[in-house]
Amino acid sequence: MDKLRMHSVNKVNEHIEKITTLFPNCKTEVIKGHREDGTPIIEYAIDFDILRQELSDVVVEGPVERYQFTWPEKRKIILAANAPITKTLRPCREESVEFDTTENLYIEGDNLDALKLLQETYLSKVKMIYIDPPYNTGNDFVYEDDFSESVEKYMERSGNYDEEGNRLVKNTETNGRFHTDWLNMIYPRLKLARNLLRDDGVVFISIDDAEQENLKKLCDEVFGAKNFVACLIYDKNRKNDARYFSVGHEYLLVYFKNAQTIYDQGVIFRAPKEGVDEVRIEFERLKKLHGDNWDEVGKGIKELYSSWSNDDDRKPLARFTKVDEKGPYRDDGNISWPGGGGPKYEVLHPVTNKPCKIPDAGWRFPNPKRMKEEIDSGRVVFGPDETTLPRIRRNLFESDSQVMRSVHFSYAQTATVEFNKLFANVRVFDNPKSVDDIKRLIAYITEINDDSIILDFFSGSATTAHATMQLNAEDGGNRRFIMVQLPEETDEKSEAFKAGFKAICEIGKERIRRAAKKIRQENPDAKFDGGFRTLKVDSSNMEDVYYNPTEYQQVKLWTLADNIKPDRTPEDLLFQVMLDLGVLLSSKIEEISIGFKKVFSVADGYLLACFDDNVTDEVVTEIAKRKPYYYVMRDSSLATDSTAINFEQIFATYSPTTIRKVL
Repeated sequence: MDKLRMHSVNKVNEHIEKITTLFPNCKTEVIKGHREDGTPIIEYAIDFDILRQELSDVVVEGPVERYQFTWPEKRKIILAANAPITKTLRPCREESVEFDTTENLYIEGDNLDALKLLQETYLSKVKMIYIDPPYNTGNDFVYEDDFSESVEKYMERSGNYDEEGNRLVKNTETNGRFHTDWLNMIYPRLKLARNLLRDDGVVFISIDDAEQENLKKLCDEVFGAKNFVACLIYDKNRKNDARYFSVGHEYLLVYFKNAQTIYDQGVIFRAPKEGVDEVRIEFERLKKLHGDNWDEVGKGIKELYSSWSNDDDRKPLARFTKVDEKGPYRDDGNISWPGGGGPKYEVLHPVTNKPCKIPDAGWRFPNPKRMKEEIDSGRVVFGPDETTLPRIRRNLFESDSQVMRSVHFSYAQTATVEFNKLFANVRVFDNPKSVDDIKRLIAYITEINDDSIILDFFSGSATTAHATMQLNAEDGGNRRFIMVQLPEETDEKSEAFKAGFKAICEIGKERIRRAAKKIRQENPDAKFDGGFRTLKVDSSNMEDVYYNPTEYQQVKLWTLADNIKPDRTPEDLLFQVMLDLGVLLSSKIEEISIGFKKVFSVADGYLLACFDDNVTDEVVTEIAKRKPYYYVMRDSSLATDSTAINFEQIFATYSPTTIRKVL
């Protein structure tokens, strides 16, 4: 039991915890003095300079010596991450699959812009983030966000492409800003991504030696060091042309959004043991063949074990050498209390009826009642007499899950071959990630019926989307994905360009289409969402006058027929409205007709929107009677001044709680 505190609440620590929950990067260490042996006394405190920067729209100066991870222009990128943008996501039906029914999203555009646009709608809604960002090897490209320019210029440019349409630059090792440019690129994106995670969310970030050390320090700041979970290692391939060592591994940093939430919920991650299903199938076959001749069944199971190589992930199952009606089992488990100091009570041997020898560390089970339950269930095995310590029995088919190891073997060539098969053996993308690796991660931390959202904002070839669909097809889950990818152009000399793919986005979308088709062919009875809504980052649907009406002369205002750009459709407006109101972009959208006016019904009438002109009292009345949570229209939509006057009274009569908005 927890001890009573017996003192009043330390408000300073409480305030520090509240602030660091919102801004983990503001927590720092300070030396408060030294002990008699000279060791420093370190306490946690708030870095007020960083906190001021988080709460300011100008660059805050004031360097103070402290333990921290920093680099040139760090304050500017904090400002840039917090800065608003006037952009939107425009739907593209012709590049989508099952647009009206899918709950998956494919967002085309700068992921910094996309993450900003998703802040309201997907705040604390994403269960898992997986990203494979540029590794900064000297040949990789990084996003040219140009944080070295003035803040005013950045705010004005707000992530737009340059005159040549370039956003990516090669970050060579000869660049004096080699690490700075990479950190400036990744920091604001991770900072924004953290906001999207659920409190029980998890983020996975692939990286190699070039930036692993810096990324770990950066993530400790963004997510909080206490939320660090593990650094997984993936051994991918041997490089025989290496001069000193064959460095063929990569890292996968894992962080919780809020470790305390995970602990409070009692969450434990477990994965199926490799090979258990194969053993179960073979056991059933042998049982039909040999009946209850367990010696023969056991012999056949051992033959299966022997067919696996020693480095096979399934090989640990070979320890389950004994067989009976419950399947393979082992009965050599330690019955002692872990770490010693356990309970000691009398346990009678079932044959001699004499007290068994008690382990020095005490029994594993806390009391005689619990011990009897384990004995009655057959999970405790006794020796020939009371002088031999009982052992724990473990049945393979009852203990078929395990904690994931931190080291994995993942052969890059296998992933490449599987990917190339989707594209008729044309190499349209280099070094795709393994579908099985990402599928294993998703299965490990998501529940089948949780409707988890999986986000990958460095989507590349869309392996994460493929893995999500594959897992859903296999276990009947309803996980949804959000992919974000910059429309990076392919090299004109590449196989991808020759195959007709002018940009990485085209490869990603086509990969999802082909993967969904392949999964359906291989799993004809499976039901899963194989579609996606394509959305493209673009400038706002609204004219500049919408945001800054005071900057326009009155005479100019009279000449503007509308505050909406002429090339924008009603559906464009709808998606910007959904972003502003925090309505999921995957929500069901229906077009209905009310008084010959087109009305969008989103999420079964949660939001109704009409952008037509000449909306009459009758149309407004019918809309109000449907009692939407939100109703949105254009400022110029109402047919007459009389309708404008009656508008509020109509809603007050039929749906006073509806929140009304105008464009």
